[in-house]
Amino acid sequence: MSKKEDEHSDDVDVDGDDEADKQDALEMLTSILPNQGALQDQSQSQQPRQVSASPDAAAKIGQMIQQLKMAEPAAAGGGDRERKQHAFWDTQPMLNSDGNGEKSKKNKSKNHGDGGNNNGDGAIPDDTSRHGPIIPDKDSSELRQEPYNMPKGFEWSEVDIADPSQLAEVYDLLYQNYVEDDECMFRFDYSPEFLTWALTPPGYVKGFHLGVRSSKSSRLMAFITAVPATVRVHDDTKEMVEVNYLCVHKRLRSKRLAPVLIKEITRRVNHTGVFQAVYTAGVVLPGHVASCRYHHRTLDARKLVEIGFTRLHPRMTMARMQKLYKLPGTTSLATLRPMTTEDVPAAHALVVKYLERFKLSVVFNEEEFAHWLLPRKGVVSSFVNVTRKSRTGAAAGEGGGVEDDGEEITDFCSYYHLHSSVLGNPKHATLHAAYSFYNVANTVDLAELMRDCLILAKNEGHDVFNALNLMENEKFLTDLKFGVGDGNLQYYVYNWLCPTMEHGDVGLVLL
Repeated sequence: MSKKEDEHSDDVDVDGDDEADKQDALEMLTSILPNQGALQDQSQSQQPRQVSASPDAAAKIGQMIQQLKMAEPAAAGGGDRERKQHAFWDTQPMLNSDGNGEKSKKNKSKNHGDGGNNNGDGAIPDDTSRHGPIIPDKDSSELRQEPYNMPKGFEWSEVDIADPSQLAEVYDLLYQNYVEDDECMFRFDYSPEFLTWALTPPGYVKGFHLGVRSSKSSRLMAFITAVPATVRVHDDTKEMVEVNYLCVHKRLRSKRLAPVLIKEITRRVNHTGVFQAVYTAGVVLPGHVASCRYHHRTLDARKLVEIGFTRLHPRMTMARMQKLYKLPGTTSLATLRPMTTEDVPAAHALVVKYLERFKLSVVFNEEEFAHWLLPRKGVVSSFVNVTRKSRTGAAAGEGGGVEDDGEEITDFCSYYHLHSSVLGNPKHATLHAAYSFYNVANTVDLAELMRDCLILAKNEGHDVFNALNLMENEKFLTDLKFGVGDGNLQYYVYNWLCPTMEHGDVGLVLL
């Protein structure tokens, strides 16, 4: 994530309240978000067509997902507005919003050598078939040494996620300020256990859990994170960070803190020798490499109706709707069981080998795989399907015959848990959602494996199961009655030039 240094870049306008400033801050606040689109209802579901979303509920859920997002790109003829919307990202090492392969004039004059894929005049090459960094890596001595200035009354703070009191501060900031609909019907609820899991993988850096506090009260007012990851893009494997949880308190969203948060997390990451990052957004910003769409599968029809998430079609009864989505009580694969610590080496080898098929994928080592995929109650669930290995004849010993040689892990499925508070409902307090994570089907049909995964999620108390159409997921979405979501999730690789790819080429799931 190499940065173009600007002698005035640490001057933060805290009084600017004009529309351009608000758009800029709002764009920064919402460009790097979790996979929020999955909360949206099955309003455009193709199957089954009998059930549709409540218009009011769908609108409110849409507001919740879009509230922190910048305005949609202007239509043809709205060039000035579109340029304003991408004002920040056009200063970054990404293809800019004009689609002409050039960076902003401001940064074109500050090109850092010719070790990258630029043309020596600050322009990013138009040939997007090329692969490599847009701006070359730099020695630490060439980077900005001091943190970016905070406006008066605010100061940087490294948040210690291992400290329960500071973890509670992060939870409160996200819960009150991250994603919520205007009507206060639903609010994402990242549990402390989920946040600990998401922010403390092997090799995490405390300095990448970056907060902004009030100098007077020490209250946490803004937050951004980066966690290490090894990512393969086409044929290149790079050490990167996954950037997430960019959140600014509602009262400060016109103060332009968000761009400074991004600059400072970039500076800190660069000083560790890492110059690329991967992130997702629900909006189209400069330089996206892939676009995926969420699909949703109802698990508890009655509850989703009662909280206003879906509704009954005039010709649909609750009994018919429940029958439509009914699942067996037990899995069809008798040998499917929760993954254990002892399973990690074999399961890791299985998943890593599978992910080699895709053009954008994570590359787990065994320790990372154990962190992300070993079951954690209320956070992540993973299951392995096993077969008995046997030896026959002379290989089984002097007596011949058949000898049991233990288990072999042949298939794998997983999902993580991300819930939302249901506000103002007298009967239900939480919408329990499961999100498809990594799945590998070698000896069984993928749809059969994922049907069992739905059963397991239902038995754990989830109300809806969400899945992106990445990897090979499209093989089961229609057969298992998933509804099509109404928003795309864009994938971005910061400071990296490569061809775009199809959604089925993506083998990376970001929280």
